[in-house]
Parts: sequence; structure tokens; C-alpha cells
Amino acid sequence: MLRTRQILKPIALLPFVLLGACSPKEKPYVERPATELYEEGYKKLITEEYDKASEAFDEVERQHPYSEWATRGQLMAAYSSYINREFDKALATLNAFVELHPGHKDIAYAYYLRALCHYEEILSVKRDQTNTLESLKAFEEVIKRFPETKYGRDAKWKLDLVYDHLAGKEMDIGRFYMNGGLYLAAINRFQAVIDAYPRTTHVPEALHRLVECYLAMGLTEEAQVVAAVMGHNFPGNEWYGETFLLLKGQDLRPLWIKQQEGSWLDKLRRIKFF
Repeated sequence: MLRTRQILKPIALLPFVLLGACSPKEKPYVERPATELYEEGYKKLITEEYDKASEAFDEVERQHPYSEWATRGQLMAAYSSYINREFDKALATLNAFVELHPGHKDIAYAYYLRALCHYEEILSVKRDQTNTLESLKAFEEVIKRFPETKYGRDAKWKLDLVYDHLAGKEMDIGRFYMNGGLYLAAINRFQAVIDAYPRTTHVPEALHRLVECYLAMGLTEEAQVVAAVMGHNFPGNEWYGETFLLLKGQDLRPLWIKQQEGSWLDKLRRIKFF
């Protein structure tokens, strides 16, 4: 979160509100200069009174909808809601901003902040992954539209974390199937991690679990093929150590010292890993 706030802070300090919904008890309308309202919102933001900051920035747009301060206030209101973890409120503001001001000089920031709202809502891998997928799409859009900006560069870094999260979900489901003896279903999940998320931290374990599943099904040669791939790509990984001990415990010779090399090379070509 520290790294994210470092990126957001320069924008937040610029003299930039939600298209606010009316509360049940509206305050009496008192017209004030846009700069005064904006300054009030900024002061409340600095003192971490985020609700009041958002209200003040909303009032800029309400009283001066066609001024330059209104568009600045929208972004600041969205940022205030984001910091206050009111992500739905922030998203509503940002969606309106993107639609109304597609050519604004800070449009890249709006897209990036929208992606961050989805990113912060990513739940445990044991829960529904709707927000993870929304975050994935939002960061991909930032990268596509603004690749050379600091927002595009940071989006690429966060995208790797999103992929890792999605891979973790596949691993969780695969382990569930494996523990229930549903080895084919588990194999499909572990293979999906290897095919779809080959750069994530979950790949070594996925390979190890494939070995476990194949051995449980009595497919020893397939297990050895996977072990060979793992030994080639992750020789120093702890999961490879577990795989080696597992094969040793089964009294299975490592694939790479078998006499008939052609047989296992043919198998390796038929099995898709990367």
C-alpha cells in the first residue's frame, strides 16, 4: 500500500467530487466560491477527515458544475473515497469522470485509480474472484492506453500480483479435488496454472501436485515426465526437493537416467507444460 500511495500522492496534492447523491437531510444551500470549497476539502483530506473532504469536493461540483474546479474536485473526491475504502463510491465518481472527460489531462490517473479500487477489493482466494477479474481488466486497460506513464508501469507490476492471485484460486480448487480423490479434476486445475499463469509463484507447487496425482492414479511414467520438467526449470526450488523425495520413496528412478531415452522424450513432447 505504501508504494501505491507514493504514486497517488502527487496527484492528490494538485489543485484538482463525486456527482453526489443527496443525503436524507441536505444542508442548507449556501453559495461559496469554488476555491474556498476546494481548499476546505483539501484541508479535511490532510487531517484525514475523508467523509468531510469528499463532501466539500462534492459541493464544488454542485455549486460550480462548469468550472475547472469541478473536474479537479471530482478526482479529489474519488481519491478521498478510495483512501476511506469507500470503493463503490469512488468507482461511481471515476466512471462518471471517464465518461464525461475522456480527453482530460489527468485521465490516466482516473483509469489507474479505478483499477486500484477493484484491486483493493480482491478477496481471499477461497472467495468469489469477481473483483480480481475486474481488477485484471482495469489494469490491462491502463497498460494499453497509457503504457509509458508511471501509472502504466505500476499497473504492469500489480498485474503480476493479480495473476498470482488467480493462480492461487486455481491451486486452492485443485487441492480440494485432490484431497477428495478427484485426481483428473485436480490435474486440470494444476495444468491450468502452468498454462495460464506460467510466471507466477504457484507453478512449482502445481508441478509437484501433478506428480502426486499421477502417482495416485498409478501413472508413474507421467509422474516422472513432470518431475523431469520440474528438475529442469526449478532445480533449486523447495517443491522440487519434495518431488525428488516422493519419487525416491516410490523407488522410482529419475527419468533422466533411464535407459530408453526415446520413450520419455516422446512423452515429454506430447504433454504440454509451457
